[in-house]
Amino acid sequence: MKKLWILVVSLFPLLSFSQRLHVTLFAGFSNYQGDLQDKPFTLDQSNGAFGAGLKYNVNGHLSIRTGVVYGKVEASDKSNKASLQLRNLSFESKLVEGNLLLEYNLFDLEERRFTPYLFAGGAVFHFNPYAFDSLGNKIELKPLSTEGQGLAQYPARKPYKLTQFAVPFGGGIKMRVSDNVILGYEIGLRKLFTDYLDDVSSTYVNPLNLGAARGFRAVEMAYRGDEIKNGDPLYPADGSLRGSVKQKDWYYFHGITLSIGLNKGEGNGWRGKRNQMGCPVRVM
Repeated sequence: MKKLWILVVSLFPLLSFSQRLHVTLFAGFSNYQGDLQDKPFTLDQSNGAFGAGLKYNVNGHLSIRTGVVYGKVEASDKSNKASLQLRNLSFESKLVEGNLLLEYNLFDLEERRFTPYLFAGGAVFHFNPYAFDSLGNKIELKPLSTEGQGLAQYPARKPYKLTQFAVPFGGGIKMRVSDNVILGYEIGLRKLFTDYLDDVSSTYVNPLNLGAARGFRAVEMAYRGDEIKNGDPLYPADGSLRGSVKQKDWYYFHGITLSIGLNKGEGNGWRGKRNQMGCPVRVM
């Protein structure tokens, strides 16, 4: 009997942990803001995104969550304002992100059915921008050094890394639909420390230098204004504006979230604060 008691006591922290642990799912959309998408938030050129993770409820207001999110971003000057359409640049990139976040609920969902919430933390993401040439061939852009990254003539322009750090933050609203299931909607922004998510940042470089170092394909993909009707057939002069270095790129996710508790009990439900109809005593 004594041994059984010792076993129960030793397992109690694990049982308590599991009662506060939730599996999280996300389904929604991904998009970006940068040199090829001047709108700060839009559904235009967005793509599907999904994710999964775990969340631990520290208490009724504070949670720690971690997860992986997969999405895709893309943009084209064809959908940009008229003054930029003659530039004729475009890009696409798949995104894979791993994150660790702190989440704060305004209200305790063990007492109320609805609550707004905020979150922030850190993330590591991987991207790899590409575009399609005039024949429809998929071309990865980073190896081409389209703005002279890594060329001896432009020592200040270093090649960018495809795996980088981001700062995610955002918020949403969620609703408890049962003891163990919470449904919500959230918007999450990602502050980046790169301006090359879209492979566009600063200025054009000398096409002779670029071609000698990376080949004709690099020159072809760096300037595409000659591919469209009324486009300028002449490659821009070295130093001509191609993008803007004033702001870094961003990407963001928005969509539906689902949180499923791994075990029923205190820490998942409404602490038994229900009326005779089975509803929580306090509702919004």
